Amino acid sequence: MTALLERTETAARRPLLSRGAGFAGISAAMVAILVAAGAPTPLLPIYQHQWGFAPWVLTLAFGVYAFSLLIAILVVGSLSDYVGRRPLMIGALAVDLVAMVMFLLAPDIGWVIAARVVQGIATGAASAALSAAVVELAPERFKKLGAQMTSMAPLGGLAIGALFAGVLAEFAATNAAFEVWFVLAVVMAAGTVFATFTPETATRKPGALASLTPRLSLPRQVRRLYWTSVPGILGGFMTMTAFMGLVPALLVAIFAVRSPIVGSLLAFVALGASTAASAFTGGMRATGLRLGGLVAMAAGAALFVGSIGATSLPLLWAAAAVGGAGIGASFAGTTRGLVPEVAPHERAALFTAIFFVGYLAMGSSAIIAGLAIGAVGAVPMAVGYGVVVALVTLAGAVATARFTRR
Repeated sequence: MTALLERTETAARRPLLSRGAGFAGISAAMVAILVAAGAPTPLLPIYQHQWGFAPWVLTLAFGVYAFSLLIAILVVGSLSDYVGRRPLMIGALAVDLVAMVMFLLAPDIGWVIAARVVQGIATGAASAALSAAVVELAPERFKKLGAQMTSMAPLGGLAIGALFAGVLAEFAATNAAFEVWFVLAVVMAAGTVFATFTPETATRKPGALASLTPRLSLPRQVRRLYWTSVPGILGGFMTMTAFMGLVPALLVAIFAVRSPIVGSLLAFVALGASTAASAFTGGMRATGLRLGGLVAMAAGAALFVGSIGATSLPLLWAAAAVGGAGIGASFAGTTRGLVPEVAPHERAALFTAIFFVGYLAMGSSAIIAGLAIGAVGAVPMAVGYGVVVALVTLAGAVATARFTRR
Protein backbone atom coordinates (compact mmCIF):
# COMPACT_ATOMS: atom_id res chain seq x y z
CA MET A 1 0.00 0.00 0.00
CA THR A 2 2.82 2.43 0.90
CA ALA A 3 4.57 1.71 -2.38
CA LEU A 4 1.32 2.37 -4.26
CA LEU A 5 0.86 5.74 -2.51
CA GLU A 6 4.45 6.73 -3.27
CA ARG A 7 3.95 5.89 -6.95
CA THR A 8 0.71 7.90 -6.99
CA GLU A 9 2.40 10.95 -5.43
CA THR A 10 5.29 10.68 -7.86
CA ALA A 11 2.87 10.56 -10.80
CA ALA A 12 1.01 13.61 -9.45
CA ARG A 13 4.26 15.57 -9.23
CA ARG A 14 5.43 14.49 -12.69
CA PRO A 15 5.01 17.30 -15.22
CA LEU A 16 2.69 16.69 -18.16
CA LEU A 17 4.93 18.27 -20.79
CA SER A 18 7.92 16.84 -22.64
CA ARG A 19 11.28 18.59 -22.43
CA GLY A 20 10.84 19.85 -25.99
CA ALA A 21 7.45 21.39 -25.19
CA GLY A 22 8.89 22.79 -21.98
CA PHE A 23 11.74 24.39 -23.93
CA ALA A 24 9.30 26.08 -26.31
CA GLY A 25 6.98 27.20 -23.54
CA ILE A 26 9.63 28.53 -21.16
CA SER A 27 11.34 30.33 -24.05
CA ALA A 28 7.96 31.97 -24.74
CA ALA A 29 7.57 32.83 -21.04
CA MET A 30 10.99 34.47 -21.02
CA VAL A 31 9.97 36.55 -24.04
CA ALA A 32 6.62 37.42 -22.40
CA ILE A 33 8.21 38.75 -19.21
CA LEU A 34 10.43 41.04 -21.28
CA VAL A 35 7.49 42.06 -23.51
CA ALA A 36 5.83 43.32 -20.34
CA ALA A 37 9.05 45.08 -19.31
CA GLY A 38 9.23 46.88 -22.68
CA ALA A 39 5.58 47.92 -22.76
CA PRO A 40 5.91 51.04 -20.54
CA THR A 41 8.33 52.75 -23.00
CA PRO A 42 5.62 54.37 -25.18
CA LEU A 43 3.08 54.54 -22.34
CA LEU A 44 5.12 56.69 -19.94
CA PRO A 45 4.86 59.84 -22.10
CA ILE A 46 1.08 59.27 -22.26
CA TYR A 47 0.98 59.05 -18.48
CA GLN A 48 3.06 62.26 -18.34
CA HIS A 49 0.59 64.10 -20.57
CA GLN A 50 -2.36 62.71 -18.63
CA TRP A 51 -1.09 63.33 -15.10
CA GLY A 52 1.32 66.25 -15.68
CA PHE A 53 4.51 65.17 -13.90
CA ALA A 54 8.08 66.40 -14.54
CA PRO A 55 10.40 64.68 -17.07
CA TRP A 56 12.67 63.36 -14.31
CA VAL A 57 9.71 61.40 -12.90
CA LEU A 58 9.45 59.61 -16.26
CA THR A 59 13.06 58.41 -16.03
CA LEU A 60 12.54 57.54 -12.35
CA ALA A 61 9.68 55.24 -13.35
CA PHE A 62 12.11 53.53 -15.73
CA GLY A 63 15.05 53.46 -13.30
CA VAL A 64 13.25 51.99 -10.26
CA TYR A 65 12.40 48.94 -12.33
CA ALA A 66 16.09 48.25 -12.90
CA PHE A 67 16.99 48.71 -9.23
CA SER A 68 14.21 46.47 -7.92
CA LEU A 69 15.22 43.89 -10.51
CA LEU A 70 18.81 44.19 -9.33
CA ILE A 71 17.84 43.57 -5.69
CA ALA A 72 15.80 40.53 -6.71
CA ILE A 73 18.73 39.14 -8.69
CA LEU A 74 21.06 39.56 -5.72
CA VAL A 75 18.68 37.91 -3.27
CA VAL A 76 17.11 35.09 -5.29
CA GLY A 77 19.27 35.00 -8.43
CA SER A 78 20.99 31.75 -7.43
CA LEU A 79 18.04 30.23 -5.56
CA SER A 80 16.98 27.98 -8.45
CA ASP A 81 20.34 26.19 -8.22
CA TYR A 82 19.15 24.95 -4.78
CA VAL A 83 15.34 24.56 -4.97
CA GLY A 84 14.97 23.87 -8.68
CA ARG A 85 14.04 26.00 -11.67
CA ARG A 86 10.30 25.32 -11.69
CA PRO A 87 9.29 26.75 -8.27
CA LEU A 88 11.11 29.99 -8.96
CA MET A 89 9.65 30.32 -12.46
CA ILE A 90 6.12 29.77 -11.17
CA GLY A 91 6.56 32.31 -8.38
CA ALA A 92 8.14 34.94 -10.63
CA LEU A 93 5.41 34.68 -13.27
CA ALA A 94 2.74 34.94 -10.55
CA VAL A 95 4.36 38.10 -9.13
CA ASP A 96 4.55 39.59 -12.62
CA LEU A 97 0.82 38.90 -12.97
CA VAL A 98 0.29 41.00 -9.81
CA ALA A 99 2.31 43.81 -11.43
CA MET A 100 0.13 43.67 -14.57
CA VAL A 101 -2.99 44.06 -12.43
CA MET A 102 -1.41 47.04 -10.63
CA PHE A 103 -0.69 48.71 -13.97
CA LEU A 104 -4.21 47.92 -15.10
CA LEU A 105 -5.78 49.69 -12.12
CA ALA A 106 -3.21 52.51 -11.66
CA PRO A 107 -4.92 55.87 -10.92
CA ASP A 108 -1.70 57.95 -10.88
CA ILE A 109 2.07 57.84 -11.49
CA GLY A 110 2.73 56.65 -7.94
CA TRP A 111 0.87 53.43 -8.70
CA VAL A 112 2.76 53.05 -11.96
CA ILE A 113 6.09 53.41 -10.15
CA ALA A 114 4.97 50.88 -7.52
CA ALA A 115 3.95 48.48 -10.31
CA ARG A 116 7.36 48.93 -11.93
CA VAL A 117 9.00 47.97 -8.64
CA VAL A 118 6.92 44.79 -8.42
CA GLN A 119 7.60 44.08 -12.09
CA GLY A 120 11.33 44.49 -11.50
CA ILE A 121 11.22 42.01 -8.62
CA ALA A 122 9.41 39.48 -10.80
CA THR A 123 11.78 39.91 -13.74
CA GLY A 124 14.83 39.69 -11.49
CA ALA A 125 13.56 36.53 -9.83
CA ALA A 126 12.85 34.99 -13.23
CA SER A 127 15.95 36.10 -15.16
CA ALA A 128 18.54 33.57 -14.03
CA ALA A 129 16.09 30.68 -13.53
CA LEU A 130 14.47 31.10 -16.95
CA SER A 131 17.83 31.52 -18.68
CA ALA A 132 19.23 28.39 -17.05
CA ALA A 133 16.04 26.38 -17.69
CA VAL A 134 15.99 27.30 -21.38
CA VAL A 135 19.59 26.07 -21.80
CA GLU A 136 18.83 22.85 -19.91
CA LEU A 137 15.48 22.08 -21.56
CA ALA A 138 16.81 22.51 -25.10
CA PRO A 139 16.86 19.15 -26.95
CA GLU A 140 20.36 17.75 -27.53
CA ARG A 141 20.40 18.69 -31.21
CA PHE A 142 19.30 22.24 -30.34
CA LYS A 143 21.65 22.97 -27.43
CA LYS A 144 23.23 25.85 -29.36
CA LEU A 145 19.77 27.32 -29.87
CA GLY A 146 19.19 27.15 -26.12
CA ALA A 147 22.27 29.29 -25.51
CA GLN A 148 21.18 31.69 -28.27
CA MET A 149 17.73 32.07 -26.70
CA THR A 150 19.29 33.48 -23.53
CA SER A 151 20.53 36.46 -25.54
CA MET A 152 17.75 36.68 -28.16
CA ALA A 153 14.64 36.32 -25.99
CA PRO A 154 15.27 39.26 -23.62
CA LEU A 155 16.12 41.63 -26.47
CA GLY A 156 13.33 40.38 -28.72
CA GLY A 157 10.84 40.57 -25.88
CA LEU A 158 11.69 44.18 -25.09
CA ALA A 159 11.40 45.08 -28.79
CA ILE A 160 8.03 43.40 -29.17
CA GLY A 161 6.76 44.98 -25.95
CA ALA A 162 7.68 48.49 -27.04
CA LEU A 163 6.12 48.03 -30.49
CA PHE A 164 2.99 46.31 -29.18
CA ALA A 165 2.28 49.06 -26.63
CA GLY A 166 3.20 51.82 -29.08
CA VAL A 167 0.82 50.60 -31.78
CA LEU A 168 -2.03 50.33 -29.28
CA ALA A 169 -1.19 53.76 -27.85
CA GLU A 170 -1.30 55.29 -31.33
CA PHE A 171 -4.39 53.63 -32.73
CA ALA A 172 -6.53 52.35 -29.84
CA ALA A 173 -9.96 53.87 -29.83
CA THR A 174 -10.32 53.86 -26.04
CA ASN A 175 -7.89 53.48 -23.13
CA ALA A 176 -4.68 52.14 -24.72
CA ALA A 177 -2.90 51.55 -21.41
CA PHE A 178 -5.79 49.47 -20.07
CA GLU A 179 -5.80 47.32 -23.21
CA VAL A 180 -2.04 46.75 -23.05
CA TRP A 181 -2.03 45.67 -19.43
CA PHE A 182 -5.16 43.53 -19.77
CA VAL A 183 -3.61 41.50 -22.60
CA LEU A 184 -0.35 41.10 -20.68
CA ALA A 185 -2.19 40.04 -17.52
CA VAL A 186 -3.84 37.22 -19.48
CA VAL A 187 -0.46 36.21 -20.92
CA MET A 188 1.16 36.11 -17.47
CA ALA A 189 -1.69 34.02 -16.08
CA ALA A 190 -1.25 31.54 -18.92
CA GLY A 191 2.52 31.46 -18.40
CA THR A 192 2.11 30.74 -14.70
CA VAL A 193 -0.15 27.79 -15.43
CA PHE A 194 2.19 26.49 -18.14
CA ALA A 195 5.23 26.63 -15.83
CA THR A 196 3.54 24.30 -13.35
CA PHE A 197 3.60 21.50 -15.95
CA THR A 198 7.18 22.08 -17.12
CA PRO A 199 9.84 19.44 -16.38
CA GLU A 200 12.34 20.23 -13.63
CA THR A 201 15.93 20.45 -14.88
CA ALA A 202 17.91 21.13 -11.70
CA THR A 203 18.59 18.81 -8.77
CA ARG A 204 17.74 20.21 -5.36
CA LYS A 205 20.59 20.66 -2.95
CA PRO A 206 21.01 22.09 0.58
CA GLY A 207 21.86 25.72 1.18
CA ALA A 208 18.73 27.47 -0.14
CA LEU A 209 18.39 29.83 2.84
CA ALA A 210 22.08 30.69 2.79
CA SER A 211 21.82 31.49 -0.92
CA LEU A 212 19.38 34.33 -0.11
CA THR A 213 22.22 36.35 1.41
CA PRO A 214 22.96 39.03 -1.21
CA ARG A 215 26.26 38.21 -2.87
CA LEU A 216 27.84 37.54 -6.22
CA SER A 217 29.37 34.13 -6.77
CA LEU A 218 31.37 33.82 -9.98
CA PRO A 219 32.97 30.50 -10.99
CA ARG A 220 36.75 30.83 -10.80
CA GLN A 221 37.41 29.51 -14.31
CA VAL A 222 35.51 32.38 -16.01
CA ARG A 223 36.47 35.33 -13.80
CA ARG A 224 39.05 36.78 -16.14
CA LEU A 225 36.79 36.44 -19.18
CA TYR A 226 33.88 37.90 -17.21
CA TRP A 227 35.77 41.02 -16.19
CA THR A 228 36.91 41.70 -19.75
CA SER A 229 33.23 41.41 -20.75
CA VAL A 230 31.96 43.90 -18.15
CA PRO A 231 32.43 47.07 -20.30
CA GLY A 232 30.36 45.48 -23.05
CA ILE A 233 27.61 44.58 -20.57
CA LEU A 234 27.65 48.14 -19.19
CA GLY A 235 27.58 49.70 -22.66
CA GLY A 236 24.83 47.38 -23.86
CA PHE A 237 22.47 48.11 -20.99
CA MET A 238 23.20 51.84 -21.15
CA THR A 239 22.38 51.79 -24.86
CA MET A 240 19.10 50.02 -24.09
CA THR A 241 18.38 52.68 -21.47
CA ALA A 242 18.95 55.41 -24.04
CA PHE A 243 16.28 54.08 -26.40
CA MET A 244 13.82 52.76 -23.83
CA GLY A 245 14.12 55.28 -20.99
CA LEU A 246 15.55 58.51 -22.41
CA VAL A 247 14.45 58.78 -26.03
CA PRO A 248 10.71 59.16 -25.17
CA ALA A 249 11.60 62.25 -23.13
CA LEU A 250 14.15 63.51 -25.70
CA LEU A 251 11.66 63.23 -28.55
CA VAL A 252 9.40 65.72 -26.78
CA ALA A 253 12.10 68.03 -25.37
CA ILE A 254 14.46 68.20 -28.38
CA PHE A 255 12.62 66.97 -31.48
CA ALA A 256 9.09 68.23 -30.59
CA VAL A 257 7.67 64.78 -31.45
CA ARG A 258 4.76 63.71 -29.26
CA SER A 259 3.46 60.67 -31.13
CA PRO A 260 4.01 57.54 -28.97
CA ILE A 261 4.55 55.35 -32.03
CA VAL A 262 7.83 57.12 -32.90
CA GLY A 263 9.44 56.33 -29.56
CA SER A 264 8.20 52.75 -29.66
CA LEU A 265 9.50 52.27 -33.21
CA LEU A 266 12.93 53.62 -32.26
CA ALA A 267 13.07 51.16 -29.35
CA PHE A 268 11.85 48.40 -31.66
CA VAL A 269 14.56 49.17 -34.24
CA ALA A 270 17.31 49.18 -31.59
CA LEU A 271 16.17 45.99 -29.88
CA GLY A 272 15.10 44.31 -33.11
CA ALA A 273 18.59 44.92 -34.54
CA SER A 274 19.97 43.45 -31.31
CA THR A 275 17.88 40.31 -31.72
CA ALA A 276 18.85 39.93 -35.38
CA ALA A 277 22.55 40.36 -34.59
CA SER A 278 22.29 37.64 -31.97
CA ALA A 279 20.24 35.30 -34.17
CA PHE A 280 22.27 35.48 -37.37
CA THR A 281 25.79 35.35 -36.00
CA GLY A 282 25.78 31.78 -34.73
CA GLY A 283 28.81 30.84 -36.83
CA MET A 284 31.08 33.55 -35.46
CA ARG A 285 33.62 33.04 -32.70
CA ALA A 286 32.52 34.46 -29.36
CA THR A 287 35.47 36.85 -28.94
CA GLY A 288 35.19 38.24 -32.48
CA LEU A 289 31.46 38.70 -32.07
CA ARG A 290 31.92 40.54 -28.79
CA LEU A 291 34.60 42.80 -30.27
CA GLY A 292 32.45 43.64 -33.30
CA GLY A 293 29.51 44.41 -31.06
CA LEU A 294 31.56 46.79 -28.92
CA VAL A 295 32.78 48.72 -31.98
CA ALA A 296 29.20 48.93 -33.30
CA MET A 297 27.93 50.26 -29.95
CA ALA A 298 30.63 52.95 -29.95
CA ALA A 299 29.63 53.94 -33.49
CA GLY A 300 25.97 54.00 -32.45
CA ALA A 301 26.80 56.27 -29.52
CA ALA A 302 28.61 58.66 -31.90
CA LEU A 303 25.55 58.73 -34.17
CA PHE A 304 23.35 59.35 -31.12
CA VAL A 305 25.44 62.38 -30.14
CA GLY A 306 25.37 63.62 -33.74
CA SER A 307 21.59 63.30 -33.90
CA ILE A 308 21.21 65.46 -30.80
CA GLY A 309 23.69 68.09 -31.99
CA ALA A 310 22.10 68.34 -35.43
CA THR A 311 18.49 67.74 -34.22
CA SER A 312 18.34 65.04 -36.87
CA LEU A 313 15.80 62.22 -36.59
CA PRO A 314 17.45 60.23 -39.46
CA LEU A 315 20.69 60.13 -37.46
CA LEU A 316 18.74 58.97 -34.41
CA TRP A 317 17.24 56.12 -36.46
CA ALA A 318 20.73 55.18 -37.64
CA ALA A 319 22.00 55.27 -34.05
CA ALA A 320 19.19 52.89 -33.03
CA ALA A 321 20.04 50.40 -35.81
CA VAL A 322 23.84 50.46 -35.40
CA GLY A 323 23.91 50.65 -31.61
CA GLY A 324 21.19 48.02 -31.34
CA ALA A 325 23.10 45.58 -33.52
CA GLY A 326 26.09 46.18 -31.27
CA ILE A 327 24.08 45.26 -28.17
CA GLY A 328 23.01 41.94 -29.66
CA ALA A 329 26.44 41.00 -30.98
CA SER A 330 28.24 41.94 -27.79
CA PHE A 331 25.79 40.19 -25.46
CA ALA A 332 25.67 37.08 -27.64
CA GLY A 333 29.46 36.93 -27.72
CA THR A 334 29.57 37.32 -23.95
CA THR A 335 27.07 34.54 -23.18
CA ARG A 336 28.44 32.15 -25.81
CA GLY A 337 31.90 32.61 -24.39
CA LEU A 338 30.94 32.20 -20.74
CA VAL A 339 28.10 29.62 -20.61
CA PRO A 340 30.05 26.62 -22.01
CA GLU A 341 32.81 27.16 -19.43
CA VAL A 342 30.65 26.58 -16.34
CA ALA A 343 28.92 23.52 -14.89
CA PRO A 344 25.09 23.29 -14.99
CA HIS A 345 24.75 24.05 -11.26
CA GLU A 346 26.81 27.25 -11.74
CA ARG A 347 24.73 28.73 -14.56
CA ALA A 348 22.23 30.66 -12.44
CA ALA A 349 25.09 32.27 -10.49
CA LEU A 350 26.80 33.21 -13.77
CA PHE A 351 23.67 34.83 -15.21
CA THR A 352 23.17 36.63 -11.88
CA ALA A 353 26.65 38.18 -12.21
CA ILE A 354 25.92 39.23 -15.81
CA PHE A 355 22.53 40.75 -15.06
CA PHE A 356 23.77 42.44 -11.87
CA VAL A 357 26.25 44.60 -13.77
CA GLY A 358 23.80 45.28 -16.57
CA TYR A 359 20.83 46.37 -14.48
CA LEU A 360 23.01 48.40 -12.13
CA ALA A 361 24.10 50.38 -15.19
CA MET A 362 20.54 50.62 -16.47
CA GLY A 363 18.97 51.89 -13.25
CA SER A 364 21.71 54.32 -12.23
CA SER A 365 22.16 55.78 -15.73
CA ALA A 366 18.42 56.35 -16.16
CA ILE A 367 17.98 58.15 -12.85
CA ILE A 368 21.18 60.22 -13.19
CA ALA A 369 20.21 61.22 -16.73
CA GLY A 370 16.73 62.20 -15.57
CA LEU A 371 18.12 64.42 -12.83
CA ALA A 372 20.60 65.92 -15.30
CA ILE A 373 17.76 67.01 -17.58
CA GLY A 374 16.49 69.26 -14.81
CA ALA A 375 19.98 70.49 -13.89
CA VAL A 376 21.63 71.19 -17.27
CA GLY A 377 18.92 70.58 -19.88
CA ALA A 378 18.07 67.82 -22.31
CA VAL A 379 20.73 68.52 -24.96
CA PRO A 380 23.83 68.58 -22.69
CA MET A 381 22.55 65.51 -20.85
CA ALA A 382 22.01 63.53 -24.05
CA VAL A 383 25.40 64.51 -25.50
CA GLY A 384 27.19 63.62 -22.26
CA TYR A 385 25.33 60.31 -22.06
CA GLY A 386 26.37 59.35 -25.57
CA VAL A 387 30.00 60.25 -24.91
CA VAL A 388 30.08 58.07 -21.78
CA VAL A 389 28.64 55.10 -23.69
CA ALA A 390 31.22 55.55 -26.45
CA LEU A 391 34.12 55.67 -23.98
CA VAL A 392 32.92 52.63 -22.03
CA THR A 393 32.44 50.50 -25.14
CA LEU A 394 35.77 51.53 -26.65
CA ALA A 395 37.48 50.56 -23.39
CA GLY A 396 35.73 47.21 -23.65
CA ALA A 397 36.96 46.76 -27.22
CA VAL A 398 40.55 47.36 -26.11
CA ALA A 399 40.18 44.89 -23.20
CA THR A 400 38.65 42.25 -25.49
CA ALA A 401 41.39 42.65 -28.12
CA ARG A 402 44.09 42.22 -25.47
CA PHE A 403 42.37 39.16 -24.02
CA THR A 404 42.07 37.60 -27.48
CA ARG A 405 45.77 38.12 -28.22
CA ARG A 406 46.70 36.41 -24.95
